[in-house]
Amino acid sequence: RLRYHVTKVYPYAKLASQKFSDYNEELMNVGTNRKRRLLLKQKEKELKEEFADVIKKMTVTQGRVLVKLIDRETGESTYDIIKEMRGGFKAFIYQGIAKLYSGDLKERYNPKENEEDEMIERIVLMIEAGQI
Repeated sequence: RLRYHVTKVYPYAKLASQKFSDYNEELMNVGTNRKRRLLLKQKEKELKEEFADVIKKMTVTQGRVLVKLIDRETGESTYDIIKEMRGGFKAFIYQGIAKLYSGDLKERYNPKENEEDEMIERIVLMIEAGQI
């Protein structure tokens, strides 16, 4: 079952990681805070248009796996990414919503200490090796 969830959300985690690095590069070139905020709002709108339907159809388990895989790909928790891009208040709100659905945006990916993360890592390595 976990393999199904990982194979379903892994491409989105890779895409999120790539978009995050692209956004960071764009933000480095923006001069003022006002232009930065406008750019972030524009990018958030684009992301919502592109992925809202996909995310709404995900199960709670798939969402939890996606959060862990985004952490694996970027090296930052999802909460930290939201806080950096949209601010602490938005991150707090999203964390509260995640908690309602037994999720945690601050949860870190650690395959050495967490058994589920270790299984996710094995599945990801199989995907990257082309075995799945």
